[in-house]
Amino acid sequence: MGVVTVRQLLEAGVHFGHQTRRWNPKMKRYIWGERNGIYILDLQQTVGMLERAYEFVENTVASGGTVLFVGTKKQAQEAVEQQAMRVGMPYVNFRWLGGMLTNFETIKTRLTRLRELEDMVNDGTIELLTKKEGLLLTRELDKLQRNLGGIRTMTKLPSAIWVVDTVKEHIAVAEANRLGIPVVAVVDTNCDPDVIDYVIPGNDDAIRSGALLTHLIADACATGYARRAARTSDDVVAEQAAAAAASTPSSESTEAPAAPAQPAAEPLAEWEIALQQEEAASAAAAAGASSAEADQADQAAADQAAAEPAETQPTEEPAPAAPQEEAQA
Repeated sequence: MGVVTVRQLLEAGVHFGHQTRRWNPKMKRYIWGERNGIYILDLQQTVGMLERAYEFVENTVASGGTVLFVGTKKQAQEAVEQQAMRVGMPYVNFRWLGGMLTNFETIKTRLTRLRELEDMVNDGTIELLTKKEGLLLTRELDKLQRNLGGIRTMTKLPSAIWVVDTVKEHIAVAEANRLGIPVVAVVDTNCDPDVIDYVIPGNDDAIRSGALLTHLIADACATGYARRAARTSDDVVAEQAAAAAASTPSSESTEAPAAPAQPAAEPLAEWEIALQQEEAASAAAAAGASSAEADQADQAAADQAAAEPAETQPTEEPAPAAPQEEAQA
C-alpha cells in the first residue's frame, strides 16, 4: 500500500492551486486543469512525488540524520510544531531568523544563552535578582523561546529541511541551497520548483492540506527512527554473538594457547657479567675435576681386575694307554 491515496488528498484539498492570474509558469507540468479561475493540481503526480520524498526522508533519518521542519505562516504553525515534537525533530514555526543556517555558529551562542536563562528560572536564581533585572531576563527568555525554542536541541546543521510555502520561506530555502542541504517542500502553483530538491505539488494555504503533508513527513521520520533502532539492536546482537564465539575455545583445536610474550630482560651491569663469568669458570673447573676423578677410579678398577689370577678351567686327563697285548692282537 502506498504512502497516501488520491482520495485522502482530495478530502484534504491538496489539489487546489492559486488563481490563474497568480501562477508560476514553471509549475505548468504539475497542473491538471483549471476550474472557476483556480488551477487544479495533478494528484497522480503528487502521490508519486510524495512517495519519493517519503523514501528520502526515511533513509535520511535511518542513517542518523535530522530534518528541520519550517512553517511560519499561521495555517502551518500548529501542525509543524506538533508533528516535529512527535518525532523529536527541530522546527521553526514563529519567525525565520536570517542566517539560521548560514550563520549557525552565532545561532549556537544564542541557544547557549537560552539554556542559561532556562537554568536560572529552574533553579530559582532569577528570583534572587532585583525586580527590574528579573523582568529584563524574563523578556529576553520569552523572545529566545519564541524564535529559537524549536531548535534548542539542534547542535549541528540539519540533514534536510521540510518547508510549507516556499514563497514565504524563501530565505530558508536560499540558505539551504547555498549550503547544499536538500529541501523537501509542498509546492503550490505560485512557487518555483527549480529551487526544491523534492517537490510535492500541493496546496500550501489550506490548514488540512498542510497538516496532512506534514503528518506524512513526520511518519517518514518515525519509520526512519524505527529502522535505525532495529539496525542498532541487530548490530549489538551480532557483536555479542561474535564475542561469545571468540571466547569459546574450539573443540577441534588441540593446540595449547600461546604463552604470553615475556618482557625483554634489562641489560646486565659489568660486575654482574664478571660474576657470571667467574661462576661459569668455577663450574667448568669442578666439572673437569669430577671427570678426572671418575677416570682415575675406572683405571684403578681395571688394574685390580687384571692383577687377580684368572679362574682356570679343569683340564681333561689323558686316557690310559691300551695294554700292549691288545695292541698286538
